[in-house]
Amino acid sequence: MSQDTEKLVIGEKPVYDARALGPGRMFTLGFQHMFAMFGATVLVPTLTGLSVSATLLFAGLGTLLFHLLTKRKVPAFLGSSFAFLAGYFAIAPNGEPELLPYACFAVAASGILYLILSAFMKGFGVKAVMKYFPPIVTGPIIIAIGLILSSSAISNCDTNWLIAIVAIIVVIVANIWGKGMVKIIPILLGVIVSYALAAILGQVDFSAVKDAAWIGLPFKWENTVFHLFPGADKGLLITSCITIVPLALATMVEHIGDMCAISSTCERNFLEDPGLHRTLIGDGFATMLASLFGAPANTTYGENTGVLALTRVFDPRVIRIAACLAIVFSFCPKFAALISAMPAATIGGISLVLYGMISAVGIRNVVENKVDFTNTRNVIIAALILVLAIGIKYYSASGSINFTVGSITVGLSGLATAAIVGILLNAILPGKDYAFGEDLQGDTSVNFQVGGNTK
Repeated sequence: MSQDTEKLVIGEKPVYDARALGPGRMFTLGFQHMFAMFGATVLVPTLTGLSVSATLLFAGLGTLLFHLLTKRKVPAFLGSSFAFLAGYFAIAPNGEPELLPYACFAVAASGILYLILSAFMKGFGVKAVMKYFPPIVTGPIIIAIGLILSSSAISNCDTNWLIAIVAIIVVIVANIWGKGMVKIIPILLGVIVSYALAAILGQVDFSAVKDAAWIGLPFKWENTVFHLFPGADKGLLITSCITIVPLALATMVEHIGDMCAISSTCERNFLEDPGLHRTLIGDGFATMLASLFGAPANTTYGENTGVLALTRVFDPRVIRIAACLAIVFSFCPKFAALISAMPAATIGGISLVLYGMISAVGIRNVVENKVDFTNTRNVIIAALILVLAIGIKYYSASGSINFTVGSITVGLSGLATAAIVGILLNAILPGKDYAFGEDLQGDTSVNFQVGGNTK
């Protein structure tokens, strides 16, 4: 090892080739990335009833697939997406195992939208495509997702408010006053502290953990989408797709924002090389793969971007180490049982913050892009999106409006209706005041001009 290599200090200067740090420190950094994504990633299957083990397996495999499709250049980790939670709850409100594969089928179908958007971006350019998904459409949709989910968070908190409040306090304290890694993993810390308190108070049943094997397969065939065929309910398949596929609009916009953030953090324009069309393909295929085998949709994780900023180690090899560690943990049923035993109040406290943060991201999307609400068209679009999404959700027990075509009954969820109406209104109504890539960019933005560098 050269003298220059020996002087490398993590967090001091950018490191683009982590091999100079040595295998030990590379492994430690990889473990830290897995630690950062872990709390949020396993919370999604805990909330929905999907398999924790399958989630970890396909988070790891999805991340490796993403790296393969992006020429191994982008240091992104793909974990569970919260944007699809409303869709899972609409199809399988109580995590019914016979209904979850239908939701997974629809999420897999939504991955096709990534491929379509990627093809359009490759053919027509980013700006030509993104004009149909401005902040006045995507912002209110994201706000509505968080608000719709809020009732389930309150329901879980109500099982034991003390445990839930402890989880909330830990997340807030770690996020606001935490230093270093503590600030990066507030969700995981909230889960650990609240879970431990619940165990001390005798609120946790560890019998399933005791009975679980140390080694086992991460998923069961009956939980996969393939198990539905050939006798699948066609009406439910169509209803699931209409309900869930439009939610991909939010995740695709989220993906673009994450790519901008990672590009800025690493001082490399990944939207040009390997290209946004490649990162979308990687995210889309990872989501399709995970969903087909009964795991949640994947998305690029902001938590891991935070770790990149903290360590300044930008080598994608470290992320791939984290992906391999996630795969290894997925083969431990005892570990999955420990996660599944998490008390509802802990889930409620954490999700109360997370769902609120989803809505806050939507608000930030509107504010940072300076959406003009003195413009009547913008007010109308936002108003209809919010009222349709929330109103239809609570209009009926199913949270959707049903209509029949022949012998097939199809349900249209509030979010699906809101997304469709918002996109159509934005395309039809005159007075557009937003152009993607031309508006004032913030410190974490990327210059979208050809040949541009990170700002």
